[in-house]
Amino acid sequence: MEQQTKWWQKAVVYQIYPRSFQDSNGDGVGDLLGIIGRLDYLQLLGITAIWLSPVYQSPNDDNGYDISDYEAIMEEFGTMEEMECLIVEADKRNIKIIMDLVVNHTSDEHKWFIEAKKGKENPYRDYYIWCDPVNGDVPNEISSTFSGSAWEFDATSGQYFLHLFSKKQPDLNWANTNVRQEIYNMMNFWLEKGVGGFRMDVIDLIGKLPDQGLTGNGPLLHQYLQEMHQATFGSHDVMTVGETWGATPEIAKQYSDPARKELSMVFQFEHIGLDQQEGKEKWDIKPLSIGALKRVLSKWQTALGNQGWNSLFWNNHDLPRIVSRWGNDQEYRVESAKMLAILLHLMKGTPYIYQGEEIGMTNCPVTSIEEIRDIESINMYQERLSKGYRKEAIIQSINAKGRDNSRTPMQWDDTECAGFTTGTPWLHVNPNYHEINVKESLADPQSIFYTYQKLIELRKEHALVIWGEYQLIEDTAEEVFAYYRELAGEKWLVVANFSETNQTFLLRDVMDKVLIHNYQTDLPDTGELGLRPYEAFAAKIKSERR
Repeated sequence: MEQQTKWWQKAVVYQIYPRSFQDSNGDGVGDLLGIIGRLDYLQLLGITAIWLSPVYQSPNDDNGYDISDYEAIMEEFGTMEEMECLIVEADKRNIKIIMDLVVNHTSDEHKWFIEAKKGKENPYRDYYIWCDPVNGDVPNEISSTFSGSAWEFDATSGQYFLHLFSKKQPDLNWANTNVRQEIYNMMNFWLEKGVGGFRMDVIDLIGKLPDQGLTGNGPLLHQYLQEMHQATFGSHDVMTVGETWGATPEIAKQYSDPARKELSMVFQFEHIGLDQQEGKEKWDIKPLSIGALKRVLSKWQTALGNQGWNSLFWNNHDLPRIVSRWGNDQEYRVESAKMLAILLHLMKGTPYIYQGEEIGMTNCPVTSIEEIRDIESINMYQERLSKGYRKEAIIQSINAKGRDNSRTPMQWDDTECAGFTTGTPWLHVNPNYHEINVKESLADPQSIFYTYQKLIELRKEHALVIWGEYQLIEDTAEEVFAYYRELAGEKWLVVANFSETNQTFLLRDVMDKVLIHNYQTDLPDTGELGLRPYEAFAAKIKSERR
């Protein structure tokens, strides 16, 4: 089995949100030279690839996810020469650059849309999705992810255009052969520059049938992806990961079964919705059920078999910091951050680390809407105010789930602005940077950073982590998440106390060797084990029991 391993199956990917990673010129915005200057740090961590959030030319309505030119670099981030330098310098350190591919929509400032708005006869008109009014109103009830209708009226032509996100992000018409060919040409442009693959933003939406109200998982989606595979990355040794919010394990197999020639893997989000009230929006939160988390993660560990491939993540640029969300970012910040890392990274799939996760960065609460930069949070605030929600309740929801939580600048040291910039940062720095920063983490052998470094080493050195069978241990307290990984007669045990209270775990096996542990004390090799708050470990177990 090990001989069949692709590089991305044993990889660990580090996501960089460029705007917030490292500013090199003092303008308050992170940039490509800043990333290049931090590559040695990432090499020390041990990561294999960088997922780079968009650096293309963009008016920044949605922080770069609204692209006006796919083959140019946003001036704030640098130049194409610097982008090419980043690819080369990363490669010297055995790190691949994964580009964020945003092809469900463009910016309304893209030349295609500027042409499309000129009239119904323009050759670019059909690059986007237009509809006539129905009874003088919007064509149907499709909603934008960023609040309100997904249809925007164009007074010049008397038609509506579709935007599943901001009205400055019109959706592309993938049914148009010319659109698809333009996109494939652009992808080949980047492949020729030596990128290591693509992370595909909301890729499950490209097969939409808007006249039928169908947005995700449309009937032609997989046909488009197979065509894309053949026309672009299929002949390259690269990694492709699709953001697929609606994926089930069966759908995930369609994307990632190698025989189907589509994608390497998917991001699925079933676990991420577990603290959301049933039938409500992401802002309507409820306590996390550890039992439900076990069931969902275990389902994804077993249901894909070797037919599909999963990605493992707690965080990204759209999600709040996991140590604040499901850990304890106060009394047990270090212990709970390490627990969450150990639990996830020893599962089957490709793990992703979001910048700052490896030092235990936390959410950054705000007190007013004036402190918010994220368009999604701002739109939700206005919409809920108009519905009569209290300001305090809305701010509470934003502090729990808002995207700015993950976008505060990277905390490098305890100098002003956390070493991120010598200027005024585009978004506020979390005030806890004096205690939580890279410099402190590297100086402390027991820091969260070194737990991540060790987990990356274990994945690189042991085929069991990549290919081992997964088995949930079910007869535990709800708060104890424990599982086995097993390959070719070797067996590992992973145990995590997912709570701030003491728990017990009956250790039926005899431990041969503790591989990683987030407390600095020895463990008994068998018998009833007392688990302290957020205690987690992985151990190789002996084949025979006492």
